Amino acid sequence: MINTQVDRPTTLTTPLAQRVSLVLLITRIGVFIAMMIWVLDKFIKPEHTAAVFESFYGIGGISVGISYVLGAIQLAIMIAFLLGFQKTISYGLVLFMHAASTLVSFPRYLAPFESSNILFFAAWPMLAACFALFYLRDLDTRGTLQ
Repeated sequence: MINTQVDRPTTLTTPLAQRVSLVLLITRIGVFIAMMIWVLDKFIKPEHTAAVFESFYGIGGISVGISYVLGAIQLAIMIAFLLGFQKTISYGLVLFMHAASTLVSFPRYLAPFESSNILFFAAWPMLAACFALFYLRDLDTRGTLQ
């Protein structure tokens, strides 16, 4: 029987809680890996960052320096996310970043079989994973900084 009283912080005391925390850890690592590719892209191919901002967000003139600054900010967020540090903030920012990039791609979802638009649909399960991590952040206790 699972204790439903909320008189103290969540702890890993039941087999179900231990299983849930393991699933959340694996999900957090998976989201981290996927999003880190985009962080690294800002450092390795800053011209690609500029093209993405121009094409999807309508923001032109992203210089190499701005790409590096954005990459550094995202890197700090992603490290905090991976470590489970300040979960409400770091998980919330990851959810926001991924939701923004998923939603600005909306026109691509209307033509799924044109070009490589079908690949954009992978963003939806990842968005669900980001939401699950944010929503269940109090149960995500393995490998986190408290």
